[in-house]
Amino acid sequence: MISYLRRVFVESWLGRVSAIIIFLAFIGWGVGDVLGYMGTETDVVAKVGQNRISSADLGQALQAEMPAITKQMGVSDPSQVPPAMRRQVAHQILQRLIGQAELMEAARRLNVAVPDSAVRDEVFAQPYFKGTNGQFDRNIFNARLREHNLNEQRFLNMIRDDLTTRTILQPVAQAASASTTMATRLSAFGLQTHVVDMLRIPFADQPTPSTPDDATLQRFYANHPWLFRSPELRHARVVVLSPSTVADTITVDDKDLKRVYEEQITRYHVPETRDVQVVTLSDEKQAQAVADLWSKGTDWNSVLLAAKGGASVDMPGARPSTIPSETLSKAIFAAPLSQVQGPLKTEAGWVVFRVNKVIAPQDTPFEKARQDILGQFRKAQAPAVVSARSRQLQDAIAGGGLDAIPSDIGAAAAAGTLDAQGNTAEKEPAPLPASGKLRDAIVQKIFSLPKGNQPNLIEGPDNSWYAVQVDTITPDSPRTFEQAKADVLAAWQAEARKHAADEHATTLYTAARERGGIVTVAGGAPIQKNLSFSRAAPNASIPSELMAYLPQMKAGQSIMGEDSSGFLVATVTKVFTPDPKADPVAFQRVKDALGQSEGDDLVASYVDALAKHTPPKIDERAVSATLSSLGFDGTVEQ
Repeated sequence: MISYLRRVFVESWLGRVSAIIIFLAFIGWGVGDVLGYMGTETDVVAKVGQNRISSADLGQALQAEMPAITKQMGVSDPSQVPPAMRRQVAHQILQRLIGQAELMEAARRLNVAVPDSAVRDEVFAQPYFKGTNGQFDRNIFNARLREHNLNEQRFLNMIRDDLTTRTILQPVAQAASASTTMATRLSAFGLQTHVVDMLRIPFADQPTPSTPDDATLQRFYANHPWLFRSPELRHARVVVLSPSTVADTITVDDKDLKRVYEEQITRYHVPETRDVQVVTLSDEKQAQAVADLWSKGTDWNSVLLAAKGGASVDMPGARPSTIPSETLSKAIFAAPLSQVQGPLKTEAGWVVFRVNKVIAPQDTPFEKARQDILGQFRKAQAPAVVSARSRQLQDAIAGGGLDAIPSDIGAAAAAGTLDAQGNTAEKEPAPLPASGKLRDAIVQKIFSLPKGNQPNLIEGPDNSWYAVQVDTITPDSPRTFEQAKADVLAAWQAEARKHAADEHATTLYTAARERGGIVTVAGGAPIQKNLSFSRAAPNASIPSELMAYLPQMKAGQSIMGEDSSGFLVATVTKVFTPDPKADPVAFQRVKDALGQSEGDDLVASYVDALAKHTPPKIDERAVSATLSSLGFDGTVEQ
């Protein structure tokens, strides 16, 4: 339920229209100089009253939003989106820009004006322009704008437009109010709780059948030809520019490193610290009793019970400065290891303590700390360096392909043969200069391109860029029975174990339905009992394969399912709905979310009314020209 409400708000007009200017101003910076791609293009794609949406505006919005859209569609870059779909996306983005223009036109008619002081305050508040002292830094501001080819006046106009939009939209959205009845119903829906008993029948736990004769294996081989093929292999060249590849090329002056060393002196000059457990009591006799008990080897939990009414604390890595009592501090740092001390009279009462560990002081000179500090610097600066050098890499690829990569920009190159899982022909991970999501994106890209493709620089995950060129493609091919015999046997045995698990689970499921639950028929099999969940609080222990059905089931009903490792049999033992108002804070959150959702509806209606008052005029030729100039050809595929 909470996810549903969040989705309603995040994907609303209020969330998109009111944030569009800042979205383009900041998020859009990561995609390069759109104005540079547009050249001297001055065409207008749409008019709303006295407002104009230029080709450059639409192009910038497309460049900013297409990476997220392509990710949602499960592809790695916009070129893989069908042209007809790209055109539809472009029109959706254009409609949002039109909505923004409608609001600006309404502001003009209403004489809404944002003063320069408000624009200045908004800019000064942005963390992107603050220095190490936390204050606005003019040099950083200028560098940010210069890095992304934005002049100051254009940027300030963006900020002013955003403030104008908020001035109009916020009162409209805030006029909404949520119904208590609706909030109660939605809360009850989300809080409805199911309690489940679940049994798993793993494939791997089934006995391995004996080896069958060759005739059986050959029949299995003939019936499952897709399992016994050599995979498609591709030889590709790859260039990667990422924070990890550029880190070693970033140089930092020793003066800056020493400044950081001095600022973090407590990190590199650590005095002796001690792990200590302390009990403070107001009564000396009780403190003595605790000390006597503790000295006999009683564990900490028992000490806590004996010290009921007092204050107890476990302090790992304590320094003299972190102990509030000077008397206690001196006693702790003079005490022997692992011996109970006290009772000791302090300002807070009678103290009993034990030192469990002594960590010797550590003094790290600058020469030893230098590499650690340099690593910190490089990690912090790498994303900005990648952004700046991606332009050089793009120019180099455009001018000479992957053979013309400059050696001084920190780009890493690799070439080799791999399959669609990123492994070599020897089933070892291919040595790509990337890991995680970036590696996955590169492998997917390699297997989506034709042989001899023209390499293009592509934005990857985690502030990375890469280019790929496929040299050769070796199609997948069938293996003979003799070549695949070992794999055929393993697959046949796995299938037999799965079939045995299926039969066992089916028997239990049938019996559970007839006898009132899995508990009554499981025998000695281990059961997970009393697993509870609600729509607002899912249970990670319950596989998603069952969660598509369990919320609709009644108490006493059983279900059978399958996941990647085995079969599942589950019985719903109880269904109940807690009072939504028992937790007033959570109930108010739901009510507030409902109010926001209704506010979104008001905003959407308001923008729709503005469009009817001032209908937009769209130039389809200019839209198509903009798509073509960015490589998003708007023609429909045949």
